[in-house]
Amino acid sequence: MVGMLHLLLIPVLTPTNAAASSSSYFIRSFAAAACHQLKRKKEKNKKRRHDIWQRWRSLSLQAGTHKHVAVEEKKIDSEKQQQCDFQAAALDVSFPTYMIWGANTGVGKTLVSAGLSAAIVCHEGSSQQWRGLGKKSGVEEEKEKELIVRRADLLYVKPVQTGFPADSDARYVFEEVSRVGRLCPQTIPHGLFACNHTLQVSPAVFNHIFRFPAFGYITGMRDLCSSESRLLQGCHTLSSTRNGEDSALPEKNVDGGRDGVCQKPTPAQFTCQTMWSWFDPVSPHLAAAKEGSTVSDLMVLNSVQSSLQSLSDGTLRIWEREDKSSDLMRKWALVETAGGVASPGPSGTLQCDLYRPLRLPGVLVGDGKLGGISSTVGAYESLQIRGYDTIAIVLVDSGLCNEQALCQYLKHRIPVFVLPQLPQDPNESLASWFSMAEGMFADLRDTLERAHSDRIKRLVEMPRKASQILWWPFTQHSLVKEGSIAVIDSRCGENFSIFKVCQIEKPQFDACASWWTQGPDKAMQPELAREAAYSAGRYGHVMFPENVHEPALHCAELLLQGVGQGWAERVFFSDNGSTSIEVAIKMAFRKYATDHGLCDPAEHGKQQFEVYPASFVLALKGSYHGDTLGAMDAQAPSAYTGFLQQPWYSGRGLFLKPPTVYLRKGHWHLQLPDANYSDSKTNVEHSWESREEVFDADRDGTMLANMYSESIKKQLALSTTRKGSTSIAALIIEPVIHGAGGMQIVDPLFQRVLVHECQSQLIPTIFDEVLTGCWRLGVESAAELLGCKPDIACYSKLLTGGVVPLGATLASESVFETFMGNSKLDALLHGHSYTAHAIGCASAAISLQYFSNPLRNPNLLPSGRRLKEFWKPELVSEISWHQAVHRVVSLGTIFALELHTSAADSGYASLLSKGLVEGLRHDGIYIRPLGNVVYLMCGPLTNPESCSILLQKLHAQLG
Repeated sequence: MVGMLHLLLIPVLTPTNAAASSSSYFIRSFAAAACHQLKRKKEKNKKRRHDIWQRWRSLSLQAGTHKHVAVEEKKIDSEKQQQCDFQAAALDVSFPTYMIWGANTGVGKTLVSAGLSAAIVCHEGSSQQWRGLGKKSGVEEEKEKELIVRRADLLYVKPVQTGFPADSDARYVFEEVSRVGRLCPQTIPHGLFACNHTLQVSPAVFNHIFRFPAFGYITGMRDLCSSESRLLQGCHTLSSTRNGEDSALPEKNVDGGRDGVCQKPTPAQFTCQTMWSWFDPVSPHLAAAKEGSTVSDLMVLNSVQSSLQSLSDGTLRIWEREDKSSDLMRKWALVETAGGVASPGPSGTLQCDLYRPLRLPGVLVGDGKLGGISSTVGAYESLQIRGYDTIAIVLVDSGLCNEQALCQYLKHRIPVFVLPQLPQDPNESLASWFSMAEGMFADLRDTLERAHSDRIKRLVEMPRKASQILWWPFTQHSLVKEGSIAVIDSRCGENFSIFKVCQIEKPQFDACASWWTQGPDKAMQPELAREAAYSAGRYGHVMFPENVHEPALHCAELLLQGVGQGWAERVFFSDNGSTSIEVAIKMAFRKYATDHGLCDPAEHGKQQFEVYPASFVLALKGSYHGDTLGAMDAQAPSAYTGFLQQPWYSGRGLFLKPPTVYLRKGHWHLQLPDANYSDSKTNVEHSWESREEVFDADRDGTMLANMYSESIKKQLALSTTRKGSTSIAALIIEPVIHGAGGMQIVDPLFQRVLVHECQSQLIPTIFDEVLTGCWRLGVESAAELLGCKPDIACYSKLLTGGVVPLGATLASESVFETFMGNSKLDALLHGHSYTAHAIGCASAAISLQYFSNPLRNPNLLPSGRRLKEFWKPELVSEISWHQAVHRVVSLGTIFALELHTSAADSGYASLLSKGLVEGLRHDGIYIRPLGNVVYLMCGPLTNPESCSILLQKLHAQLG
């Protein structure tokens, strides 16, 4: 810190977060800063340090013991960390921004950062003419047509630094770029304003700088906010100085010159920032723990985002030119990590996981030494499996030709740059080395620039190409405008990264859970990716009949121990939810036929199928069981089954209109379907103060339960009389809630009575838990809410954490035994090419364990059987009072509301919610409505505070 040309030390007396820190420093003018520094007195410095120490000591004592403060900070950081995904800021991708990763520590990341920074800032290529102010004679005009370089403002960020201040990567880069600018003023014709800032430091660093004694009870990071800056004269500014012109810092470019001509360009700006620094030269998590100054992942991410945003907002603009196609890059940003790709950050999180919400493209600095091929490949694969884009690999030559093996492994998909060998003497200046590597760094810069340009071009063109060649499901293409197509560049946890035409990537919370499949947070996502990659590498895909592999067996065991506990003993795998329903219907029909003596399995191959009565299902109106033909026949007529959608549809079932439960004006109400319950009008209206009363088992002894039972018996009897030679051979329900039918909660008492009545008549019961299973409703299985067990149940969607499709149909042993016999014709002749594929089964095993593990899932209540309440009851009740809202439901991870409208404008085809949907998407919440029903869906791992933010934004959009 001593001997810097210009040094501003502005300690702040109370710790603040990184976002505040990054905006707390300021850059003073060159002359003012120098003058201010030279006038400081030694005695004043000593007194100031003493005053600062006394004030900090006083504040620390007032706050209590260091242990108490540390515990509180840890608690706050933990709460903030859970909200990290939801609070992620928009990222400007209009300019090249790259992470500098290392295959290991000591491979030369900072050398690459310095050389690349110099190549970006000090650049003689790609020049463009500019015009001076006013009208001049021909000779003067020719003289003034000076060529300018590509003026790039570069931000170099070092988020985490250990060994400070003896080791400062940012200062090294700052000095190297300054050296190049001084020696080669022709590369910075109009000058370069370079500055280096150190923001937050540990108490050990602060004590070292200010010569304070080490007091152990001071914890937490301290605002240092040191700044050094220098103005480097370029060849044009030096010429102007020799000619007697003013060479002071020019003002910012502005329009308003004569005939629209702009002023001469200002110097380029090169800014180095070190965000968080520790004294010990060890891994960040060790230094942070030893020095009592742990920093959460959220704080690190926020500090980086804040710096990138400041570059985006404060960059000097190039004036308008007639040839828009020749606009040049104006900004760059480099973010250098600490250590290797998988080195821990300050909190202990691996850096490849820590920075994943940003998903910046990267340069991987490989290892050219012995063993470097292995470490470089390992680092590359760690980045790739997490979804990072590695644009180039850079090696410092060690004479082993590691680049050849890497090129062979990479199949030349990624360029590998080889830098010259470093001097043998570590004390020798690297100036000549940088000169030799100058051309390679220039090539690397151009490669990165092309990659960025190509990426933006692809993203911009995607909506147009998509509208021309894709056929989207459940979408009327004539209603889709090109500007409304969301370009999803990536996903991290519960956030989409949406590319916007203004060249920003804006995070949007996936509030429809991508059609109800998603549940992982950003910590679980890489685990799923690793498991899927491992299974693909180990198995690929293997044949399943009469075979077994570990992922399938493990997944089946977990399903039987979890959602199937107490009733299921067999697992049949299929490829998605709809096909799992097809399997379940076949199972149920065989079970019914066997139990009612309609067939003898031993004689099955000798009898004609036509002699058996037709089999129908008993189902509920408003339920939805999938898109395949058999599944659609098992549901009542709806928008999905009309002639234009399914000409073969025949509705092979008895479809009852169920009573539903909803919240309105702060109370839960029961709506009885009058057509099926003739006595309902004579009963007192049913309402409850809380949702728990709706699911109370004590309701089984009420008059309403008796009325349900009598009505169901009557309708089953009438159906048998009307259909004659047909049989109701299976009951299929979506337990508790109808999803695609409008997010309707069916009275759990009604479904419980219905199940008991069917099972008493030996009608097999199927629970369609494709939506409701695997913790979607706050319990592992909706059967726990109903208080009854099925004979067969179907699972999909959340089963695998949403990473790949997989279906599972669970059955009791008695159902399985109906398919036993001496002939293969007696078996269940159903299957899929990818039955029990290893990737899906392995992903499901990870998901089932993750969601049910209290060490992984902070939302599990102590009993381990239920999740916390996600949707704050006060907010839910407040929304239910809104005049635009007809009804509200909230259960588990689901919140839904139905907008008030006429019967003609309701239902799946309604466009009433369009404005609300657009408003929420603009506000960072991606939803997809069901007509005039708008729903929010989180995952089992979502922080309830994030759900409160969702509700608040929804309420605000309602007006």
